[in-house]
Amino acid sequence: MTVAIGKPIPPCAVPATSGLTFGPESAKGKKMVIYFYPKDMTPGCTAESGEFRDHIDAFTQANTLIVGVSRDTLKSHDNFRSKLELPFELVADTEETLCQLFNVMKMKNMYGKQVRGVERSTFLFDSSGKLVKEWRGLKVPGHVTEVLQAAQAAN
Repeated sequence: MTVAIGKPIPPCAVPATSGLTFGPESAKGKKMVIYFYPKDMTPGCTAESGEFRDHIDAFTQANTLIVGVSRDTLKSHDNFRSKLELPFELVADTEETLCQLFNVMKMKNMYGKQVRGVERSTFLFDSSGKLVKEWRGLKVPGHVTEVLQAAQAAN
């Protein structure tokens, strides 16, 4: 089962920073942005996470929770979160549970080799927990502003 527009996140439980567990009930009446990124401490992922951090007040005003997801470990996430002073949780999807539910694992070119990795993707859920918008294979510049505008317009 995968996530689809108009549908909620299927049941799951994946470890997150701050000793939390991420699942469909994590937003509890709030809108939620889940962004998948390839790897902690890399340039694009640092830029994207920093943009979400820099817009956190506007997302909060829009009643929207931000959650970052990658296949990195909780220890890596804790370091990344601390270094960037991220005010939101990161999910350690080391077993690829969410990656599979959201169908974000793709073959990518890395230094001339084909490797399996996370396709940078973002998903917006409304306050009832249903997926209302998705961005796949995106570029970082300008992306967070577009997500914020969609969050502000969503119910």
